[in-house]
Amino acid sequence: MEFRLRALLCFMVILTLMAKSNGGKIAIYWGQNGNEGTLADTCATGNYQIVILAFLAVFGNGQTPQINLAGHCDPFSNGCIHVSSDIKSCQAKGIKVILSIGGGVGSYFLSSDDDARKVALYLWNNYLGGNSGSRPLGNAVLDGVDFDIEGGTNQHWDVLARSLLKFGAQSGRKVFITAAPQCPFPDAWIGNALMTGLFDYVWVQFYNNAPCQFSGDGSNLFDAWQQWTSTIPHAKIFLGLPASPSAAGSGFIPADVLKSQVLPNIKHSSKYGGVMLWSKFYDDQTGYSSSIKHNV
Repeated sequence: MEFRLRALLCFMVILTLMAKSNGGKIAIYWGQNGNEGTLADTCATGNYQIVILAFLAVFGNGQTPQINLAGHCDPFSNGCIHVSSDIKSCQAKGIKVILSIGGGVGSYFLSSDDDARKVALYLWNNYLGGNSGSRPLGNAVLDGVDFDIEGGTNQHWDVLARSLLKFGAQSGRKVFITAAPQCPFPDAWIGNALMTGLFDYVWVQFYNNAPCQFSGDGSNLFDAWQQWTSTIPHAKIFLGLPASPSAAGSGFIPADVLKSQVLPNIKHSSKYGGVMLWSKFYDDQTGYSSSIKHNV
């Protein structure tokens, strides 16, 4: 009897550890609407484990890199330096703060491997662990770089990622490399780079893409999820969703449907990382993250 009790207790401990190991995070994009609150306010909600700053929308091919945080601040007058204290406030809470490069609207292009290395050096010195006299967000050191590549070229992104990781390794600092591909597999722009195993988190955009977003019985999404999780090496895969119906043209999943029909089908994967939401402004309108955070 005692042996059976011990065996049962061991089994319960194993199940608990498995459940914890598949516990997910919520990642949120912030920066593209001045009415979404400050970065510090965003982190103070307790709803997010990762905040992605959107976007460094101009870089590469000889261009002067430019960050665009919409209505939050003006980088041309050094007006975004105050964001540094917000970044540190988030990090003090254990929240990762990552800079997203690219986006749906911008001017970015990598013309060669050497160009990719130059962009990596700029990112390292101006946003990560390097040094520069003109850091747009002040002296805060961001936790990594997100590749939201939706145009330009499908070449050299692996070199950019590898170069960033090299800088981090040389300084003894972990640099998180993440990406936001579209759900049709493989992604047209970043697909090749994702196969290198260099990426920590991949938040796949399961919206604005009818063939692989949720509809009906969810089979489109589940089939695409299986392909992403079984093919991309190393990375944890996140379910990327709009936080409200108005946040995207299509693909919004009501919170109760997400909790009852979708998450139970995808969380069993060892590659499951959590849910990514676009964006803080739309999440404020619906309270989406608050309603799902205990289920993710």
